[in-house]
Amino acid sequence: MENKNQGNEIQVELTDEIAQGIYSNLAIIAHSSSEFIIDFIRLMPGTPKAKVQSRIILTPDNAKRLLFALQENIEKFENQSNAGKTVRFEDVIPPIGGKPGEA
Repeated sequence: MENKNQGNEIQVELTDEIAQGIYSNLAIIAHSSSEFIIDFIRLMPGTPKAKVQSRIILTPDNAKRLLFALQENIEKFENQSNAGKTVRFEDVIPPIGGKPGEA
């Protein structure tokens, strides 16, 4: 099958420094009428301050594309078999703040 998108191929460069990644365990999202801002933060236990590790600024269209890409990848993750059991985020990741609220 011929790839019809060959003319639209983008070559992405990943430097060694960026390939190492940055650990973040908290994200704060803000928006204006023209952009979404996502601050990725490393929150360490017992530390009074949390440092922003990276800030990403997206257009609303690209924020929505990111949302869809994350949804697709989360579905793939949840459908992977783990020792014969379907993995769900609810089984792996507790809600922020610990236990879910009670009415």
